Amino acid sequence: QSAPTNFNELADTVLAAMTKRAEELKIQGAALVAYIEGDTTKSWSSKMVVVGSMKKNPTEKNKGSNLLAIAYAKAAEMAETFKDSGKAGRPPMTGELGWQGGLIKKGRTGYLIAAFSGGPSESDLKVSQAGLDILAEKL
Repeated sequence: QSAPTNFNELADTVLAAMTKRAEELKIQGAALVAYIEGDTTKSWSSKMVVVGSMKKNPTEKNKGSNLLAIAYAKAAEMAETFKDSGKAGRPPMTGELGWQGGLIKKGRTGYLIAAFSGGPSESDLKVSQAGLDILAEKL
């Protein structure tokens, strides 16, 4: 089985909405959407966009952040738990961060994921919600 034929087009619309929300919140980072067909994670279709910058540069006190890697870690955690990122109800596994900012919802034919990394968790969640709302309408 494959994602709905309109997923790439829909993903563009969703990512544009997530970009707009991030810009309103004055945060930069990486946004992604994914669609898992069915009830188990065997494959997914996904698309991402960089909003301003996909990294935070290192400083003397901080090693920096690859925001794209963090967004995909959030999505991967959700693909395994089927719960919003940071809400697994168990300690993070190796490869997971356990950070909030990603949302998952059961759609009509599979699971819908929206994740953002770049701002505080509360802001990341607002950006993800902007994407998930559109996905849930269509899938």
